[in-house]
Order: sequence, then structure tokens, then C-alpha cells
Amino acid sequence: MTPLGSKESDQMAELRYAVLIEPEPDGSAYNVIVPALPEIATFGTTPENALEMARDAITLSLEHRLERGLEIPPSDADSARLERVTVNLPAA
Repeated sequence: MTPLGSKESDQMAELRYAVLIEPEPDGSAYNVIVPALPEIATFGTTPENALEMARDAITLSLEHRLERGLEIPPSDADSARLERVTVNLPAA
């Protein structure tokens, strides 16, 4: 398989990654993590800005990985799941 962006390939691969956007409690920002790329932690002032920042961070991370011959994680946007877990703690 030819790596993305290699000189042997003029084609671009489209990759889609799940992102988790979580608002700050005071609503001042939206934090973003990308489970497939654990090195990414970014934020934006609005959900739309947070997605834009995520796109930039993902691109930079993938370029970094390509330059160093590191693995490019497969798309996970269609298979990632967000679940809620409830736990009970004794009252303080």
C-alpha cells in the first residue's frame, strides 16, 4: 500500500475521524479530543471553531506521521461510539 502523500501516488485519500467536543462549564470554550489520534487536544470558542481547529490538528498530526513513516490510523467516524456510563458512589 502506498502511503498517503507519497510521491508514488497522485491520489488523495479521504479519512474521517470521530471527534469529541465538550464545552467548558462556563461556556467559554469547547475542548476537542480525537480518539484515533491521542496526541491531539485542541479547543475553539464555538463548536464550529472547535471543529475547524480539530481539522487543522488532524491534518498536522497526519502530516507529521507521514514524514516520519508512522502509522496512519484508519477512518473511525462511522464506527466510533459514544456511550454513557452511570456509577454510584457512597454519599459523602
